[in-house]
Amino acid sequence: MTHSYVALIDESGDDGLGNFREPGQQGGASSWLIISAYLVRNSRELETVGWRDEILDLMPRRKERSIHFSKLSHGQKLMAAQRLAQKPIRAINIVANKRVIPEGIYREKNQLYFYMTRYLIERISWLCRDMRPQVPEGDGRVRIVFSRRGGMSYPDFRAYLLRLQATEDRQINIHWPVIDVDAISARDHSTSASLQLADTVASAFASAFEPDTYGNCEWRYAEALKRVVYERHGNYLSYGLKLVPRIEDIPLTDDQRRCIDLFR
Repeated sequence: MTHSYVALIDESGDDGLGNFREPGQQGGASSWLIISAYLVRNSRELETVGWRDEILDLMPRRKERSIHFSKLSHGQKLMAAQRLAQKPIRAINIVANKRVIPEGIYREKNQLYFYMTRYLIERISWLCRDMRPQVPEGDGRVRIVFSRRGGMSYPDFRAYLLRLQATEDRQINIHWPVIDVDAISARDHSTSASLQLADTVASAFASAFEPDTYGNCEWRYAEALKRVVYERHGNYLSYGLKLVPRIEDIPLTDDQRRCIDLFR
């Protein structure tokens, strides 16, 4: 039997934990790591090509037939977020402030990325469990596809999830019956319309938290996507927009607080 859902995952930012980039500087590590997913019914995944093309058709002067959010103008970014928010999807975002992470916690390669992605997998599993009564087709499981990133071993990530599955740690709240670990895969951004839309989600929320060259954040793209962000009983901040660490422990600018207030 086929999967019921597909989750497309992309990130914005890096997992460097030092030499943070300041406004006006070139190079250096991002202050934030955003890892995002959007979920769609498996039966509708082929429609994502049309959704991507619908956005591109509103940018007729663009020669490239793919979407890379960072290359769009402000107006194009806002339009792309608005169009995506009209589609039958759900979005989940893990937003980690790296500047407040104590030194020495994440020492191994990809350790921070794996740990933050665990939070994402938890929420993907909850959403699939919650939506099952409305999605009778398939076997209830989700097929997870990553946008391929350099230096990332996806067999290692599958092994990491299997270790989590075997542990009795009560802090791990993944609903395992819906997660098909063996089916986790990675594809190149340029070859997948679905992953180009995942990039739109991740980059939209990154714009709300990662300061630009002038020290400003743009929250309007995230606001445009609010309609499709996962929530339960009006609670977004435990589900579709999780900040790490707690909001109270992160120094925030007025722009960043304004984005969070949209989801309170």
